[in-house]
Amino acid sequence: MADKTTSAGPSTVTVRGKDVRLRTIGIAVLAALAVWFIAVNTDSVEIRLWISTVTLPLWLVLAVTLVVGAAIGWMVARRRAKA
Repeated sequence: MADKTTSAGPSTVTVRGKDVRLRTIGIAVLAALAVWFIAVNTDSVEIRLWISTVTLPLWLVLAVTLVVGAAIGWMVARRRAKA
């Protein structure tokens, strides 16, 4: 049988005297990249809905998509935590 090793807790890095989780740093980097990506895409695009077509700025479409994706991820994570 193999021995299972247990970790003392989540991986952390010390930043300016404070322990910061690596997951927090990763989320901050991804959030900054998402904001940058949204900010540089400023053209207008046509979006075809089921019946009509609307013209919106691409940054707005990307922001709404990001918020909806984050909400779905949050709901799935919450549901898994309950199970």
